[in-house]
Amino acid sequence: MNRIIDFLKKEIVLSVSFVLALISMFFVPPSEKYFDYIDFRTLGLLFSLMTIMAGLNKMGIFRLLAKNLLNKAKTMHGVTLLLVLLCFFSSMLITNDVALITFVPFSVVLLKLANKQNRMIFVVTLETIAANLGSMLTPIGNPQNLYLFSAYNMSISDFFYTIAPYAMLSLGLLVIFSLFSDKSKLANLGDREEVIFDKRLLTMYAVLFAIALLSVFRVLNYIVLLAAVIVFVLIFDRKVLLKVDYSLLFTFVFLFIFIGNLGNIAQINSWLSEIVGGNEVVVGVLASQVFSNVPAVILLSGFTCNAAALMIGVNIGGLGTLIASMASLISFKFIQKESVSIAKYLGVFTLLNVVFLAANLALWVVVK
Repeated sequence: MNRIIDFLKKEIVLSVSFVLALISMFFVPPSEKYFDYIDFRTLGLLFSLMTIMAGLNKMGIFRLLAKNLLNKAKTMHGVTLLLVLLCFFSSMLITNDVALITFVPFSVVLLKLANKQNRMIFVVTLETIAANLGSMLTPIGNPQNLYLFSAYNMSISDFFYTIAPYAMLSLGLLVIFSLFSDKSKLANLGDREEVIFDKRLLTMYAVLFAIALLSVFRVLNYIVLLAAVIVFVLIFDRKVLLKVDYSLLFTFVFLFIFIGNLGNIAQINSWLSEIVGGNEVVVGVLASQVFSNVPAVILLSGFTCNAAALMIGVNIGGLGTLIASMASLISFKFIQKESVSIAKYLGVFTLLNVVFLAANLALWVVVK
């Protein structure tokens, strides 16, 4: 019993998503349609990227980068700003998920080296917000934008005109929060150890990462990436597969099932038809808090022709609860492995997300 309780505490998001999926099955019995609910591309990309990042982390890449950055940094708020901006701008091209998979482990290592573990919750929270908000500025930055851009045949000009004000406001707030954080100086750690890389593995992971980016940009089918990762990792570095966070993958699967079943309940469909039209931003924000913004946009898009309003709603709706953006779960899973208070993380995460959400909603009220 104690083991079960410990598991539930450690994997609370996985446990809740499983319960929700299970409850939904009583209303929509399991069938072959369940496979249509699941976004296998997202799962394939997520697994591949987690494997690649786990391999690079195992080699000490993040530790070396962290040391080099730390030796050049002079203050904690300078490091915070740099990490936040890396997440904000990189997410526009490599998506919010990839940005967090890449930079959160890097940040954790850096903060440990600097003996600044007490800043980990604040920094990781700001990085998560930055990745979610920076990604909304491009059609390829996150799944909901890609879906809307394609489904509604949006033009580039309409896209940027709609979302740019919110991205700029968010960037300004991120800079302010970063610069007015801990201003203490950081000691130069020097070169304490020499890191020797296995050139074969380094080359392999570099090539796999390049293939991953091509898959993210849909130049290559994700199956090509998935096959390459599985084959090469099994041959050259199979132990790294033990470091992949499979519970996160199952969390996504359970959420896909839950959302898919909701969309097939007639009463819910009828209710959505009545409330979505003309209220896309508000409904998008609220739906994202419960369903997450990617499933929410898929669910709500069938009830409105106003792509711009829906895009604003589901993008700023990624702020708020932990599951408002599935990318936020990635940061949460990384932070769970560290010696920090989960309750404190959730408190800080929620507070800062609400502040950013309120600011963006206020902007929407002004410009609408």
